[in-house]
Amino acid sequence: TNCAKEPHIVDTANFLNRIGAHIRGAGTDTIRIRGVAKLDGASYTVIPDQIETGTLMIAAAATRGDVVIRGCIPTHMEALTAKLLEMGILVTSQDDIISVQLRQGHRAIRLSTQEYPGFPTDLQQPMSALLTRAVGTSEVIENIFDSRFKHLDEMRKMGAKSVINGRIAYIEGVPELHGAPVYAPDLRGGAALVIAGLMANGTTEIYNPDTIARGYEHLESKLNALGGSIHREALVLETNNHAISL
Repeated sequence: TNCAKEPHIVDTANFLNRIGAHIRGAGTDTIRIRGVAKLDGASYTVIPDQIETGTLMIAAAATRGDVVIRGCIPTHMEALTAKLLEMGILVTSQDDIISVQLRQGHRAIRLSTQEYPGFPTDLQQPMSALLTRAVGTSEVIENIFDSRFKHLDEMRKMGAKSVINGRIAYIEGVPELHGAPVYAPDLRGGAALVIAGLMANGTTEIYNPDTIARGYEHLESKLNALGGSIHREALVLETNNHAISL
């Protein structure tokens, strides 16, 4: 009981059932598993990663791009889409395609993480980066995990303004960020710093990059497709006049 309901939980159960498991209730509070004698082989296509999709949607908005993301499931992104629309960011979808467009400034919002289908905690940190440039002061409430605001300490080195009070962070939008050496505290916090670096003037160096690669496959090539220019020595990421070294 008290099971997670995210799409990848349902997808994992579907895969296991395909190879012979007996799992019922995935996507609900209660999952029931009956043991079987053996599992067989099968071909199976895994669903798209909604957190990667969401991170790219946020990155598109942060850089004021006009970006089309293909091969995703828009219904899995409804909580994020609703918040982006609330901020004044244009998001449209059709079939397996999501388009994100931002031409002008975006508004501050109140954001509260929840279990699926609520706003995902894994997108709270990337979204925080976007909120550093919003007009007004945003309130971010983290209901799922403790200590998930460490990235905001790093963003202050880039000129972001935030105050943390327990599970609540208040993020005051600023006109611009500037590049600085920062440390990726964890996977999603590192992704947030990449987004902040894309918004910042100058060069941002992100240390501990392996933690980012753990959750984002071929991040360099995907950001290159959005207009970045990335070189690996350390990883160097450039977009227009902005650069990130990892």
